[in-house]
Amino acid sequence: MLMKRKSTETGHRRKFLAVIDDTPECSRAVIYGARRADRTSGGLVLLYVIEPTGFQHWIGVENIMRAEAMDEAEAALGRFADLARRHSSIEPELVIREGTRAEQITALIEGDEDIAILVLAAGTDKEGPGPLVSSIAGKLAATFPVPITIVPGTLSDDDIAAIA
Repeated sequence: MLMKRKSTETGHRRKFLAVIDDTPECSRAVIYGARRADRTSGGLVLLYVIEPTGFQHWIGVENIMRAEAMDEAEAALGRFADLARRHSSIEPELVIREGTRAEQITALIEGDEDIAILVLAAGTDKEGPGPLVSSIAGKLAATFPVPITIVPGTLSDDDIAAIA
């Protein structure tokens, strides 16, 4: 059952969710989300999902890989949080989850009744709109629990500032 969004009720605020990954367009989603949150007195949630490695033969090696993935997640979130701060007065909420991206994005939205909009950025290459846009906006859009905003990956910082 879909949880009711409470972002407009007293004591709540609308949050924009941006998913952090290593795609070049990721910064477009973060900047747009930060600016929209700033202009609407909302919040920004940055989510980094550590995907399963499938490596389970040696527990010690798996633990090292998990620790390295956590370090990478924290570093990436730190970089994108700094980017959000440079473009807004927002202090982003940082979240790290383990699992598949689509499942963890949906679980986070279902668990936080203030998340009202998922912000994704479209890729700029000829191979398509990018992995997140393809998997979430393409396959799950009809049943997704919140609206999805797709920011063109070709927009400059000034373009984003003008429309956000």
